[in-house]
Amino acid sequence: RKAAEQGDAQAQFNLALSYENGEGVKKDMKEAAKWYRMAAEQDNAHAQYGLAYCYYWGEGLRACKKKAVEWWQKAAEQGLADAQYNLGISYGKGEGVKKDPVEAVKWFRKAAEQGFEPAKEALEKLGK
Repeated sequence: RKAAEQGDAQAQFNLALSYENGEGVKKDMKEAAKWYRMAAEQDNAHAQYGLAYCYYWGEGLRACKKKAVEWWQKAAEQGLADAQYNLGISYGKGEGVKKDPVEAVKWFRKAAEQGFEPAKEALEKLGK
């Protein structure tokens, strides 16, 4: 907590995880989202993914698919396969972003190239 309060992005991310999972602290998704945001704004890709998840599911803050996509985009551009996959899903379904099958395949492919199995399966289902 001390490091997180001093602005260390990795510590902020770790604290967010602690609040999300109730490890060492009482589970509190509002606190998790707060710490994810702090780390995400410092370009911590895993925190960006965590914040996107909070927005997508309305965990600790109001659900907003558009904001989820914005944060997944930032994490995906840093090479986080989970975020690339979720971005592909968002483009494929048109959730939080205009439906774009070409963009969906692009992000699935990036995740698949890293060995992310769900992305490989998504590409197979699409015949790509």
